[in-house]
Amino acid sequence: MQLSFRTLSTFTALLCFLLAIVWGFVPDGLLAIWSIDYSPAAGFVARRSAVLFAALGVMFWLVRNAPPSATRHALGNGFTVGCFGLAVLGFGEWLNGHAGPAILLAVLVEFALGLGFVQARRVTVSLSETVS
Repeated sequence: MQLSFRTLSTFTALLCFLLAIVWGFVPDGLLAIWSIDYSPAAGFVARRSAVLFAALGVMFWLVRNAPPSATRHALGNGFTVGCFGLAVLGFGEWLNGHAGPAILLAVLVEFALGLGFVQARRVTVSLSETVS
């Protein structure tokens, strides 16, 4: 299934907004799903992460209709690196027993989003080569 950058960017923005709300207001709930104990330090980091997710959501929402450009590619490529990095870290934390098996859902979503942006970039590149 090939996703357009617009579809992928819209989905990513909405997911980031949802994560901003969850990390900002109920971080203990998400940590509990992952079998991680809540602490004031974890809450502090979670609330700061919420702001980063909100920022990512705004960026992807605003760029969703942008034509192919260096800026759009940079945003997609940076997010791909972040997604793959988070997926590797999440899987490693699960293997080391620092997170419960529910972390694997996050790993799956992160990996799928990373692949989605790789695929969207390839589709954009192949379309621009066809037009040239």
